[in-house]
Amino acid sequence: MADDGWRIWQCGICGDLYDEAAGMPDQGIPPGTRLEDLPDTWICPMCGSPKGVFIPYEG
Repeated sequence: MADDGWRIWQCGICGDLYDEAAGMPDQGIPPGTRLEDLPDTWICPMCGSPKGVFIPYEG
């Protein structure tokens, strides 16, 4: 976990990363949006998997 408390999450299917500190502004998700605050309908932008398959990134 980063020093500022933001986490990075990894899709358990394709490996894509979601960085809470960065968000995804190009998809309308502002920086500082926690994974749990994303709508339940949010899906991985790379493979379409639900947010429930994201695991904490240990890289």
